[in-house]
Amino acid sequence: MAETPAAFEILEHQASDGYRWKYRRYREPSASRGIVVFIHGIQSHGGWYEHSCAQLAGAGYQVYFLDRRGSGLNQEDRGDAPSFRVLLDDIAEFLTALLRSSPNSTRALPVFLAAISWGGKLAVALERRNPGLIDGMILICPGFYARVSPTLWQRICIFFSRIFRPSSLYPIPLSEPELFTATPKWQQFLREDPLRLHEATARLLVESARLDGYVSWSASYVHVPVLLLLASEDRIIRNDWTRDFVSTFATPDKRIIEYAGAHHTLEFESNPEQFIGDIRSWLDQRAGWAS
Repeated sequence: MAETPAAFEILEHQASDGYRWKYRRYREPSASRGIVVFIHGIQSHGGWYEHSCAQLAGAGYQVYFLDRRGSGLNQEDRGDAPSFRVLLDDIAEFLTALLRSSPNSTRALPVFLAAISWGGKLAVALERRNPGLIDGMILICPGFYARVSPTLWQRICIFFSRIFRPSSLYPIPLSEPELFTATPKWQQFLREDPLRLHEATARLLVESARLDGYVSWSASYVHVPVLLLLASEDRIIRNDWTRDFVSTFATPDKRIIEYAGAHHTLEFESNPEQFIGDIRSWLDQRAGWAS
């Protein structure tokens, strides 16, 4: 799906509850500088971000992109999740497995979590629920404060469905490709993407709202370095509120970059190398490889 052929393999991780979800592992060409684990948004999946992942792998990082259970490459329980805590446990279990696979008893390489859009909520919540697993966090247009949401009537229906028919499906209110990008070829890509998630269960949508509450009290738990990337023309998230929220994180190491004229999915900009280069520079500095 990316313009540059990506050297990756699709592997499978079995969660503690037995669910088997897929992820991409990119092969770095040289000695590893660090580990970068990506998590995606409510609709997207790893196939949207093959170019940036391949570039970071080419720069010497071990790159993993996790497709959330019920989305992307994972067809079982499509659009569903038992709870937001299970989603956090999925990430924590994967990270723990990575650390255990290290030949040394102590962590040999720094581990960074890169969270896109809705996934940003999971990244911050993970620091509260499972601290100490990562050494840094990259937030790419994180979805703490959405501009787009279900109507009042839809929210009422979702609430009652959660009680009586939790697996009922509702449209995710992000159907227009123009919300994600202004680039015509990527708009067409989004229209034709068979793995894009268009519906979610009442259970997942209510869990997303519960996750909002959990995240709102999690800023004081974020002690790792943070890179926040924003798009000035973002029509999905509120940049001003996002800046204010990130400013309350406990970590003193916060860097914010906003790209003029850019839209929500930075991967789909006409020049994605700019944001990829900024991520690489930040990673190199935090991993001790700065020139």
